[in-house]
Amino acid sequence: MSHCRHKPDDAPPNDINDMTEFKTGGCGYCSLCPRGCNKYTDKLNNYDWLADLPDNSNSCDIVEVQFKASRRGYYINSNKLHLEKGDVVAVEASPGHDIGTVTMTGRLVPLQIKKANLKPDFEYKRIYRKVKPVDMDKYHEAKKREHSTMIESRKIAEQLELKMKIGDVEYQGDGSKAIFYYIADDRVDFRQLIKVLAERFKVRIEMKQIGARQEAGRIGGIGPCGRELCCATWMTSLKSVSTSAARFQDISLNPQKLAGQCAKLKCCLNFEVDQYVEALKQMPSREISVETKDNEYFCFRVDILRKEVTYSTDKHLLVNECTIPAERAFEVIRMNQAGIKPERLSEEVKSEPERPLDLLADADLNRFDSEDGKKKKRRKNGNKERRPQDNMQNKAPQANIPAENNAPQHRQQPRRREQNAGGQQPQQRQQRPQNRNNRRRNNMPPKQRDDK
Repeated sequence: MSHCRHKPDDAPPNDINDMTEFKTGGCGYCSLCPRGCNKYTDKLNNYDWLADLPDNSNSCDIVEVQFKASRRGYYINSNKLHLEKGDVVAVEASPGHDIGTVTMTGRLVPLQIKKANLKPDFEYKRIYRKVKPVDMDKYHEAKKREHSTMIESRKIAEQLELKMKIGDVEYQGDGSKAIFYYIADDRVDFRQLIKVLAERFKVRIEMKQIGARQEAGRIGGIGPCGRELCCATWMTSLKSVSTSAARFQDISLNPQKLAGQCAKLKCCLNFEVDQYVEALKQMPSREISVETKDNEYFCFRVDILRKEVTYSTDKHLLVNECTIPAERAFEVIRMNQAGIKPERLSEEVKSEPERPLDLLADADLNRFDSEDGKKKKRRKNGNKERRPQDNMQNKAPQANIPAENNAPQHRQQPRRREQNAGGQQPQQRQQRPQNRNNRRRNNMPPKQRDDK
């Protein structure tokens, strides 16, 4: 059971015996929702916008009462009890009595009856009284047995080899009756099942067949949109959904994407199909082809949101694609009807769209890195490698200069020895020691030179 949407999260939980929470003037936590809140699910909650009128509750003797999930009924207040929305009452059932919550009273009840398509000669059952603590004890005991009963009944149906699935079990308020909701593709003979269930649980058995959508609404869950299922929150009438709704909205017919948790087509496909049908009336027909001086074009795709039409020269394949606005398509169709064929399908003068003045549109992280800087770095590295060779070429001819004209050089620059990839010195480096010895020998006195 859910709480009022205006109630704080840290507030204490509701007690089903408390009858003062849904009185006129608000739910106790807000003053703007007279009788508009509902302590049960919001699926069948209707805002009573006539609740503030005087004698509203006494204007109609029929009261709307809600039970588990989406089950509700209309009962007559024959005892003239003062009932308001949220009161828990004991109503007539066959056999015994059932317990439910009052969801509507007053002048709006006849409108709800008309919406439910009840016949004028419908016999309404009575409201006995407001619940007592003894009634609530029986009610809670019966509700605790629902889940275990459902699990055990599934095993019994499997043992009897019945092609059916029991989706939910609902006990009556006094625990004397149980309603079994099942799903089956074909007709099922469950007479033997009823005998076994009645003998096992010692209650009166009632079987109700529901569809896959109704089962999903009773169980609940989260849809692919990330929200709670619509059939479990607010949808009361489940309409049939066909694949034509997907075709009108130009959605790909993929069963995995179109199916919901109930393995049927999603109910939300019907939400906007009427708007798409109205919008298609403002678009050119798919069956009308257009002609130009060169080719004949067939309608291939219609984009309703952009109001554009895509034409192709082939009926089944996208060949020579041409996308034009819907206004241009109507213009070409009128020209063809007048016997005029334009030169091309698109507009004659094609104006280029203005580009936005965005200073950072062409911004790039490497826009400041110029190629000249890279070249300069390469040149500097190249000069460093060539320096030893240049020095050697400049100093090689000095070996042939006579010693008289050549003074001894005390300070000589250190020379770097480089090796190639194979570990051998270059050829110029091999000649270098010989030239150096020749220079030293020329600078020696004659006696030392002869001894060596």
